[in-house]
Amino acid sequence: MGKRNRSSEDVTINLTPMIDVVFLLVIFFMVGSKFSESESAIEVSVPAVGPANPISRVPDDRVVSLTKDGQIMLNNEPVTQELLVQRLTDEFSRYPALSVIVRADEDTSIRHYASIALLVRQAGIKKISMAVKEDLSGGYRR
Repeated sequence: MGKRNRSSEDVTINLTPMIDVVFLLVIFFMVGSKFSESESAIEVSVPAVGPANPISRVPDDRVVSLTKDGQIMLNNEPVTQELLVQRLTDEFSRYPALSVIVRADEDTSIRHYASIALLVRQAGIKKISMAVKEDLSGGYRR
């Protein structure tokens, strides 16, 4: 096997793409600096701002619970049917996006749940949810 003769040409690196990128960066920064100078030269009277009005926070969902013995609780406070409707009506007038979650004991009949849902609707609230516990066994209880 014979030795290969190396060519006498030197390996060169093409610098054209790198020079193009450098020129683009120089142009970019020159244009950017011109804009910031022109903005500071313009006399503008910017209006003053006073304190911001507090934003009324939308309340959390209201929870209406129904115990085994039929007692109604609004946010863990016992209430009568009339008081429940009155309080929910007051809150709904202030927060039209108010929603209610109804929690009923599992031994409570659906009739009691339906009566609570009707009271909530009577207060004007349309967003009513029913709290349930997920059954991880995959079936249902009879």
